Amino acid sequence: MTIKQQSYPLFASSQVPGDLCPIATKMNPMLPGDWRSMKPVVDRAKCVKCAVCWLYCPVQCVVEKAAWFDINLATCKGCGICAKECPQRAISMVAGRAP
Repeated sequence: MTIKQQSYPLFASSQVPGDLCPIATKMNPMLPGDWRSMKPVVDRAKCVKCAVCWLYCPVQCVVEKAAWFDINLATCKGCGICAKECPQRAISMVAGRAP
C-alpha cells in the first residue's frame, strides 16, 4: 500500500482577506492596567515577604522590594488573586485605576 502525497495546497492564500485577523497582527498599546476597575494596595506593615502573591499572580506584576512585595500597576489587571491568596491579608483591593 502506497500513500500518495498531496500535490496541491490546502487553500489558496490569495483568497484570504488581508484584514482577516487585524488584532493579532497589530500591536496594541493598551496595558491591563488601563482597563482594570480594582487595584491592589499592599500594607507594608503586614507584609512578611512570603511571596505567595508573587507565586499566584497570573500576569506577574508583583515586584520584590527590600522588605515587602509591591504591585506594578501598569500591568496589573485587578483580578484580586494576590489579595485572596495573601496569608497575612496584607493586600486589599480598592476601587480605581490611577496609580
